[in-house]
Amino acid sequence: MRVYEMMIIFDSDVDDSGIQQMLNRVTEMVTAGKGKVASTDRWGRRRFAYEINHKLEGYYVVLEIVTEGPNLDDIDRFLRIADQIVRHKTMRLPEHEAARRGLLEQRAS
Repeated sequence: MRVYEMMIIFDSDVDDSGIQQMLNRVTEMVTAGKGKVASTDRWGRRRFAYEINHKLEGYYVVLEIVTEGPNLDDIDRFLRIADQIVRHKTMRLPEHEAARRGLLEQRAS
């Protein structure tokens, strides 16, 4: 298993229930691939550095996901075609950082 950090920026017009529905769908997709969402960090509304799709702000959410890499392909496709999502980015955390955060299981020696 590997640890990933995913940032999702929602359109500022999406209400809290719409954001929660999208996050629930992403969580379902992760668990279907035998992974787990370790944490969800809601940053809230933030101003963009530049205008995106005629908008000046969006709602930011950061997820820490523990799963295998190929399982993220369906999630990436889902987020790319969702109208509520302005941008999303997935990064693999280095193992030392994931261990520092306590997200890696102890491996047998």
